Amino acid sequence: MSSERTVTIVPKAGLHARPAAKFVEAANEHESDVQIGHADEENLISAGSMIAVTSLGAETGEDVRLIADGPDEEATLDALEQVLTTPEDELADANG
Repeated sequence: MSSERTVTIVPKAGLHARPAAKFVEAANEHESDVQIGHADEENLISAGSMIAVTSLGAETGEDVRLIADGPDEEATLDALEQVLTTPEDELADANG
């Protein structure tokens, strides 16, 4: 059974550039398979692909839907939510 969460994007760049890179990195650090999509759409894409994530075009203030399927679903969703809800300047500070 998979876990699902809806998250509002905080970084000013939306899900592009540094936030997208951090998001994909966090998705790939976990065992669960993760998909992301706009909250109001059915189509989902792989959260582990930088090209797919940036092509989503998710902007600041937009809601996205995350679905994780695997042994560490909640931890995966927690990590991804943290990336999506952390302002971009704090993401930069956290990891250099």
